[in-house]
Amino acid sequence: MTQHFEVKPMTPTIGAEIIGLDLTQPMSDGAFEKLHTAFLDRKVLFFRDQDLTLDQHKDFGRRFGDLHVHPASSPFKQDGVEHPEILFLHADENTTRTAGDTWHSDVSCDPEPPMASILRLVKIPPSGGDTLFASMSAAYDALSEPMKRYLGDLTATHDGTENYSDRAKRRDGVITNRVYPRNTHPIVRTHPETGEKALYVNTAFTSHINDVPKPESDAILAYLYQHISNVAFQCRFQWTQNSIAMWDNRSTLHHAMWDYFPNIRSGFRVTVQGDKPV
Repeated sequence: MTQHFEVKPMTPTIGAEIIGLDLTQPMSDGAFEKLHTAFLDRKVLFFRDQDLTLDQHKDFGRRFGDLHVHPASSPFKQDGVEHPEILFLHADENTTRTAGDTWHSDVSCDPEPPMASILRLVKIPPSGGDTLFASMSAAYDALSEPMKRYLGDLTATHDGTENYSDRAKRRDGVITNRVYPRNTHPIVRTHPETGEKALYVNTAFTSHINDVPKPESDAILAYLYQHISNVAFQCRFQWTQNSIAMWDNRSTLHHAMWDYFPNIRSGFRVTVQGDKPV
């Protein structure tokens, strides 16, 4: 069983590379507890040279909880077998819009958004294609006390319609009548495991702040989007083939750079089911 590995921080604020851990091998309970602790502390973990099968990928995700099924994607098939828990991400010379090319937390429009995402890339472009991650607990901590008080009792609507409908139209060339999730979440959420407070709005899914005039909502969201993009809250991951990034959707945002067109970038993502933000 895998027992020993190193946790190497990427920045003082967020991110760590896990060195010496082979995810194709069984992991002891002790090693998992160390990894789980690192995940909560660093919020994003990176692994290199992980040639996992789809089942191994899913098994690793299940160590953290039940797996989430994406509300806007069809089940991925490999060798005639459906894997509804696997999200296949692919971009090439025919791509007109990539997934994740703006700051977001995965599927925040769900009533119980995913707690973690685990992405493995199997094809990478010769250059470009990095992913940026930002700590939303650090972003919250950096706010003034009056702003924290103002935001503390507010909620916002997270709607998947515009994002997923646009993606489906670009991919399939048709306008879909499919109904996507739309839910209300607090602007400041409390992490269920660490107790940390974090900002929970993003440009991909947050449509408006509830119970305030639209001009006020637009202005506050514009300020928050500018604030959370501060590089002081970020780390940046340069992918290699069969590397894995695992991030905590409850306390981070991420942005997949689309700066490699027309080259190929593709991989597989497993997400772990979360709970209702509070």
